[in-house]
Amino acid sequence: MKKYICDICGYIYDPEIGDVDSNIKPGVKFEDLPSNWICPICHFEKEHFSLL
Repeated sequence: MKKYICDICGYIYDPEIGDVDSNIKPGVKFEDLPSNWICPICHFEKEHFSLL
């Protein structure tokens, strides 16, 4: 699965891990994250992420 990096703080969203803080279970692709999902570190929107 493809990983994405936050252009602001460098947080890496890894779909194999998910985002425990936001109740995103492992296996959820970046494209399938809710539209209101934000970076758990800097709180910027998905638009600020790039494919790693």
